[in-house]
Amino acid sequence: MPGTGLEPVCPGGHPILSRARLTSSATPAAPAYRGATLSTVPSGKKSKAARRAPVPAPPPPVRSKGGPSGPSAWLQGRRPWYLGGGAVVVVAVIVVAVALASGGASSKPFHVDFASMGGLQAGPPPWNNGSGELQDHLSDVNLDPLAQEALAFHIHQHLDIYVNGKHVAVPALIGIFDNSFITEVHTHDSTGIVHVESAKNRPYTLGQFFGEWSVRLNADCIGRYCGALHWWVDGVEQTGNPADLVLRPHLEIVIAAGKPPAHIPRSYNFPTGY
Repeated sequence: MPGTGLEPVCPGGHPILSRARLTSSATPAAPAYRGATLSTVPSGKKSKAARRAPVPAPPPPVRSKGGPSGPSAWLQGRRPWYLGGGAVVVVAVIVVAVALASGGASSKPFHVDFASMGGLQAGPPPWNNGSGELQDHLSDVNLDPLAQEALAFHIHQHLDIYVNGKHVAVPALIGIFDNSFITEVHTHDSTGIVHVESAKNRPYTLGQFFGEWSVRLNADCIGRYCGALHWWVDGVEQTGNPADLVLRPHLEIVIAAGKPPAHIPRSYNFPTGY
């Protein structure tokens, strides 16, 4: 700006401080600029010392004490948002996967209400496998019709039933419907081995098994037989409702209505790999 003695103002609207120039014949004045006093410095040719003075190098970037530099600083420092977000997504997926794998491990066991179920077997043993009522009972026992066995959670138990001292067979194909579907809890043969095979690690109960079998089970009754009901787990007599027993690996379960057997087994010799 000729005649004013000031350098131009920065494009952002801020004056370049300490840049007022004086002519050799004019008396310098301290101009007011936007209400603020600007400091002035002598102008004219720079001294030799000023011209020869080296330009100071820019200061190094501020880092935390002892922090890394170079590529390692990027690797250990703040990542771009997409990398950080990706890491969060990966962690979230892992957490969800673990939660699904452990799935309902923390869920409550399902209680089967036999009093509200229809189509229960009312005759004396031996009882059939209950496949005729299986489809109707799935919702009552909270089991799913699976196209095939899911083995993420795979355990076995053995069941012995006695009525008035006589052993009652546990039939094959409980929980299997006409080769169309299979539930998470089922039998393959008449050995009394119960298979729990599920995609989710959640608690399954003895009541769910008896419910899909269409045989009533509660604290007082098994099938049509009520009163004087006793039951054992691994040879130890239990109290309460056997239907609420959570199925765990390699349990030996004995239920007796009326006269109990002379010998209560404490364990079962499962096949290798069970």
